[in-house]
Amino acid sequence: MDEASEPAPPRRLEARGLECVRNDRVLFRDLDAAVGPGYVLQVEGPNGSGKTSLLRILCGLSLPGAGEVRWNGQPLERVRAEYCESLAYVGHRHGVKGELTPIENLRFQRAVAGGASGVSPGEALTRLGLAGFEDVPCRTLSEGQRRRVALARLLTAARPLWILDEPLTALDRTGVAVVEDLICTHARQGGMVLITTHQPIRLEGSALVRLRLGA
Repeated sequence: MDEASEPAPPRRLEARGLECVRNDRVLFRDLDAAVGPGYVLQVEGPNGSGKTSLLRILCGLSLPGAGEVRWNGQPLERVRAEYCESLAYVGHRHGVKGELTPIENLRFQRAVAGGASGVSPGEALTRLGLAGFEDVPCRTLSEGQRRRVALARLLTAARPLWILDEPLTALDRTGVAVVEDLICTHARQGGMVLITTHQPIRLEGSALVRLRLGA
């Protein structure tokens, strides 16, 4: 088999020897972790243990004090554009514009991300339980509904790697079940998920790995 016909290596995110220091306090040091297709990595730990800081480093939003992040075996700084095209990140803040409607928010985000690649905004909102709320200003929605709008971006973007920081915040029981199903389905289809959550989450049938930070 010639080189041009060889299959591409599977996508993989790795952290090697990461260190994070905040306000002269070491949150973690010599941290190694990895996630590949079909796996969910759940980062656990008490408040202040560095969970959000770790996710921001893995997203490329912050630099570690030591160590490196690698994507498909390459240092992140060498493949940043390719990595950004493979990543969907939902952080503490929704990133939802209150004066726009849910469907306008999703259309805007999809345009920024480079056009259509996943399901339509309308279908994404329906799957997140927002049918009937597509055309109302997001400022009139509840906190949990705005969270669902933010999570709907995962479906319109169709990225293989999801990094989710407390995605269950403000969600009711039905919303939590929807997100659990989204994560499990994404992993079964060969996607990768990194998640932090203080709330219990059921990921039955998923290849789950846990990483504990702090004492």
